[in-house]
Amino acid sequence: MNLSNNPNKRMITIFDTTLRDGEQSPGASMNLPEKLEVARALEELGVDVIEAGFPIVSQGDFESVREVARIIRKASVCGLARCVDADIDAAWDALRYAEHPRIHIFLATSAIHREHKLRMTQEQIIERAVAGVRRGRNYCEDIEFSPEDASRTEIDFLCKVVEAVIDAGATTVNIPDTVGYATPLEMQARIATLIDRVPNIDKAILSVHCHNDLGMAVSNSLAAVMAGAGQIECTINGLGERAGNSALEEVVMAMRTRGDVFKADTRIVSQRLVPTSRLVSQITGLKVPRNKAIVGQNAFAHEAGIHQDGVLKDRTTYEIMVPESVGFTKSDLVLGKHSGRAALADRAKQLGHELTTEQLTTVFTEFKKLADRKKEIYDADILALIEQQIHEKKAQTTVDSAWKYEGYSLICSDGQSPRISVTLSREGQKTTFESHKGGGPVAAVFSAVVSIVNLPLKLREFKVEAVTGGPDAQGEVVVLVEREENVTSVCRGHGISTDIIEATIMALLNAINRMIQVSP
Repeated sequence: MNLSNNPNKRMITIFDTTLRDGEQSPGASMNLPEKLEVARALEELGVDVIEAGFPIVSQGDFESVREVARIIRKASVCGLARCVDADIDAAWDALRYAEHPRIHIFLATSAIHREHKLRMTQEQIIERAVAGVRRGRNYCEDIEFSPEDASRTEIDFLCKVVEAVIDAGATTVNIPDTVGYATPLEMQARIATLIDRVPNIDKAILSVHCHNDLGMAVSNSLAAVMAGAGQIECTINGLGERAGNSALEEVVMAMRTRGDVFKADTRIVSQRLVPTSRLVSQITGLKVPRNKAIVGQNAFAHEAGIHQDGVLKDRTTYEIMVPESVGFTKSDLVLGKHSGRAALADRAKQLGHELTTEQLTTVFTEFKKLADRKKEIYDADILALIEQQIHEKKAQTTVDSAWKYEGYSLICSDGQSPRISVTLSREGQKTTFESHKGGGPVAAVFSAVVSIVNLPLKLREFKVEAVTGGPDAQGEVVVLVEREENVTSVCRGHGISTDIIEATIMALLNAINRMIQVSP
């Protein structure tokens, strides 16, 4: 049930920073097409503010913020800036085409940062913060200010900073728990104190940005709402630096499920939570744990007999939310080898993917191949096909020089080095290489592929996971590949097949083609 129109509940602004703070998770970087796809999904999800990046840090970030600003019409688009003129100017240059632009300016305020990083006095901090906000207001009306490490800043000084930046024109003041140090009681007290002691606090929205270093990001965010905060900064799946940020799906459903406690809700279309979670997981390569709250595979699964019995009699005995309310579907086993295109298109739509005619043709072809290999096809199999054929292809290079998989043969026995022959093609020319490298089939596959593509590569990460249960399950392989002569050139690759060796080769080629796109 969507309670967002209930007049007795405060509307909490959801500020999503998946594209900025979330992308800073190691291995989670996204290219421009991927960022645009996530931005569209966030807009469909109903987030109020999309923090699209940090424009000054790189040309890539600048372009990402600029392009997101051009395509997003409903949500505000935000760019991050340090409290220095060049950053604020760059943020505006990237945001100038946004329908609803916001500049987010930050400056550290805690004694630790003042003394060891900035080497500035309290007076200098306030002076710079005010100047930064005023410069931002010259560009647009929506200015957010964050006193970095606010949870460790002396409360008297924090009150002075907040009052000063609101006077200067800040419309949102965000209180970051930058290192995840606060506890819920401390966060609630800090927000309450600011509301009580800052005389002009009613002229701005009070926000929180909580990190999860001690596992309390969601609790701290909700405690802030209880104290009167009006905005939560969060990410899909809780992505972010170190242990991550407050998880959007958790804070949203906590407020919606326990409206009696929080007296607050959001404009989020909760039925889009699972599809958006899966999209971000697919694009970043960071898997959602099975037991993850709200969007994990086990979130609504019941194995214990007493639980199953209770749910069959009345699902509210062990379910406090309706699975469909967050985007899960009732049935799982849905299609087989005799199913047609219309049935596949309908099921894809139920799973959150409206396929174009061209996309449906591609996915249907692969679906038929899979149906010949597998007796039973599950929702997860269909999602895997869609993600492999649509999302991954969007992320790959479109140049004719992309490497394509043609086939392989493998001889492997106990106590002997595997012998593998891999065939790839490029620009229509097929190349085959046979490897006898020891260490197992994966090492042999990697050796053969590297020899064909002729790049000095290092396999930094290799993960394999079954998409569904059963001996005929599809295997999902995710790799992280690095160019040995350039450690900053790291690309993620993804492959899915009922054949793990085939999935491995596809994942490696996916990563290599991304690398070619960046630096041919």
